Amino acid sequence: MTKLLFSLEDKLFDIRRDAVFKAVFTKETQESRGALSKLVFALIRRELNIVSVLANEPPVTNINDRQIRYDINCRANNGELIIVEMCFSPQSYEIKRFEYYLAKLVSGQELKGGDINFNDCKEAYQIAILANKRLFPDEHYYHRFRFYDEERHTDYGGCTRIITLELAKLGEIVEKPIEEMTDSDKWAIFFEYLTSKEKRDIINEIIDKEEGISMASQVLITVSEDEEERARLLRDEKIEMDYRSGLSEAKREGQAEGKQIIIELLKSGKSPEEIIKEYGSI
Repeated sequence: MTKLLFSLEDKLFDIRRDAVFKAVFTKETQESRGALSKLVFALIRRELNIVSVLANEPPVTNINDRQIRYDINCRANNGELIIVEMCFSPQSYEIKRFEYYLAKLVSGQELKGGDINFNDCKEAYQIAILANKRLFPDEHYYHRFRFYDEERHTDYGGCTRIITLELAKLGEIVEKPIEEMTDSDKWAIFFEYLTSKEKRDIINEIIDKEEGISMASQVLITVSEDEEERARLLRDEKIEMDYRSGLSEAKREGQAEGKQIIIELLKSGKSPEEIIKEYGSI
């Protein structure tokens, strides 16, 4: 496959956006399916081939519903189940949400038949790529979680794994020589710096070295050149931005209203201690 490299003039979609991420990794093409398989392999760190994909995309008029749906729900050739999602602006509840949907993925497996038991449960993974915010206090961008007895230092095992990539922690990783980068390093840098012209040389070098990222880039260009798909992505992005802007504005209005109420209470003679006791804060 001919490697496609990006020029400084190329105006690329931000692959960290939910709609773009789905458009690249859920197409019924060899490049898209190959890119998804390579991405999953890089993050799970063992080889799997994705054989089926279900992208649960809510209607664009109901973007709030995105928070309770999987982004990409896929199945590997060995029957293992994987959720892959891009979170452009992670919320405080994400950690519990990941666990909730991973549990549903495991419990949704059908165990029927005379010779089937719980040992036949397939491995299930929740992979979350997080942009713009940090969820964990350390400086490691890659985490892999599973059940563990911290007192006895014993691994529970089981069939569930949660893998997270925090793109906001790539400051030192992006400065590494390409030959010293892991596969997950390369994918994380690709996601975070794809649209950065200052990092375009690094992105092109990664594309040249990593087949899966090269496939993803081919799909991205195809999407960008398709007028109908480009219009859909721009529409989805506008709706998402309008929705988030509305939430932000409502929050600001609520804060301003709260401050005014406190001022009025103070003017009425209530002490700060009384306000805190009655309302919980000041």
